Amino acid sequence: MVEQVLAAAARAGLDVIAITDHDTMDGYRIACELTTDLLVIPGVEVSTKDGHLIALGIEKAPLPGFPIPDTIREVKNAGGVTILPHPFHRYRHGAALKCPGSFTAADAIEVYNSRYVIPHANKKAMRLARAMGKPVVAGSDAHNARFIGYGRTLIDAEKNVPSVLKAIKEGRTQPAGRKTPVRVYTKQSLRNSWRKIRGRLHR
Repeated sequence: MVEQVLAAAARAGLDVIAITDHDTMDGYRIACELTTDLLVIPGVEVSTKDGHLIALGIEKAPLPGFPIPDTIREVKNAGGVTILPHPFHRYRHGAALKCPGSFTAADAIEVYNSRYVIPHANKKAMRLARAMGKPVVAGSDAHNARFIGYGRTLIDAEKNVPSVLKAIKEGRTQPAGRKTPVRVYTKQSLRNSWRKIRGRLHR
């Protein structure tokens, strides 16, 4: 799977990719053992008590389930960069809905998520980020390798991890991309909903 991710990223013309699996950095570690021209940023998407948080530039994934302010502080103390993904999406664990302070505390805000069929949440994130002067990024949120690169961030940086992370924190970024096809998003959403319902029925 990691090989497919790197191959898809190369085909999409990306120079840099962050593999941010939920609560594990195994994907990043596997990528480090493979031969690729891509720069792979260490990263993880943490399931905090209040919603999701992307952590970049760290060596160990924070434990899930803690309040997001604590996790943000932990990542920053470890020298990492924090990004608030899909901050206002009610069904995708948007942390800004439960903890508005996370919007201020995070280093950068994801203002374009390619999986949003209805753009309201993206637009809200962009509007508030601009008002607050927060750095902004985009993400594919790809649950399938073929959609990698649908959301991408243009970064004014050298091709190395410290330079990329510094550029994100300083706001030398520009979100870009295109939407995941509606039929794909709908199919994945229905499958995820059924999985949740089935899980509740089996409790």
